[in-house]
Amino acid sequence: MLTIDLDTSLKAAMGIDGAICVAIVDCTSCMALGSASALPSVDPSIVAAAGTEVLRAKLRAMEILGVHDVVEDIMILLGQQYHLLHPLPDRTGAGLLVYLVLDRSRANLALAHHQLRAISDELEI
Repeated sequence: MLTIDLDTSLKAAMGIDGAICVAIVDCTSCMALGSASALPSVDPSIVAAAGTEVLRAKLRAMEILGVHDVVEDIMILLGQQYHLLHPLPDRTGAGLLVYLVLDRSRANLALAHHQLRAISDELEI
């Protein structure tokens, strides 16, 4: 398997059609290890923190419901954007989160999802 570094992963994610911003987040600290944005008005550090909170909320809900499984992906479909969250858990269950925001008018959701997973699978930090 080919492995790619953080900067290469960010560039590859921003190369996905419709990409607005991407952040690779440490789920423990909610801090972005790296990020990129095509729009100055989008702050990837806020995206990073918000994405971690979404993932934590889902994990809490699963715990309350007694669901013993892993979150593979979370997709949030807005009127003008797609938000794709792809957790990369480590042995402790925390790990990293790749959060990609797409312009809905320019993105193909299925293709973007496939590309994001492929990039994430090759990411090595």
